[in-house]
Amino acid sequence: MNHFQESELILNSHCRVYHLDLSGEHVADDVILVGDPGRVKKISSHFSKLEFCTAHREFITHTGTYHGKRLTVISTGIGTDNIDIVMNELDAAVNINLNTRQELDQKRQLRIFRLGTSGALQENIPVNSLVASSYGLGLDGLLHYYAGSEHVNNTGLCAAFQTHTSWPSTLPTPYAVPASQVLLKHFRTAVFCSGITATAPGFYAPQGREIRLNASLKNLQELLSAFQFEDLKITNFEMETSALYGLARLLGHECLTVCVIIANRMRKEFTKDAEGSEKLLIETFLHHFSHP
Repeated sequence: MNHFQESELILNSHCRVYHLDLSGEHVADDVILVGDPGRVKKISSHFSKLEFCTAHREFITHTGTYHGKRLTVISTGIGTDNIDIVMNELDAAVNINLNTRQELDQKRQLRIFRLGTSGALQENIPVNSLVASSYGLGLDGLLHYYAGSEHVNNTGLCAAFQTHTSWPSTLPTPYAVPASQVLLKHFRTAVFCSGITATAPGFYAPQGREIRLNASLKNLQELLSAFQFEDLKITNFEMETSALYGLARLLGHECLTVCVIIANRMRKEFTKDAEGSEKLLIETFLHHFSHP
């Protein structure tokens, strides 16, 4: 049985995982991840009961009850590097005995939902649309650091994408991981569109934005918008989903990203009411979550 050393599995003085300040009893089987720490309270304000709260750095957690279901909300901050911390520590909290530092024989499988904001890459996806990500296309490279990544990566999709974009060898090799089909099936309704979500390792040049610095890969948005694999197009751009899907698959958890579109990158449009867009995302998701 694996025994994890202090330098590898870092715990705080309360015997909780270090960054998240959590142990297994604080985590519900259903977990919502959000980037913005302020969004945690906006979701937990819908709870009928709030049983646990903690905060450490950008990681804020509220666990409570919503329509009779236990639910945990955690803020991750921005980027796949933060997702790397959150997914590893969240799994450790529920699947490792933190007192003995040994894996539990009986593993918990979490249902993890990311609720985020995103930019559309198709002209026909208007601002305030909701997107359920059928794939996470990683332009960030994180998953390649993990053994076994080849077993969850759709190499056919990646090869087609690299050919279509003439992907430079100086950039990380793309990877593509599917959503949980169990969770995605529940969100295949007229309310949600679905497709490939591209995950970038930055907000500016990695997403084709230029201010004072020029991007090395020209026409990135147009290349992404024009790509199609089988019946799937790249619907949107954000900064977390690929790592979330990849690590969830490797760790044995179910995972789905649902985003509200706050910008259409092709039409150069941005939402006039960011708070209203966020409210739409939260309330629509909670309705679907509570009505299986």
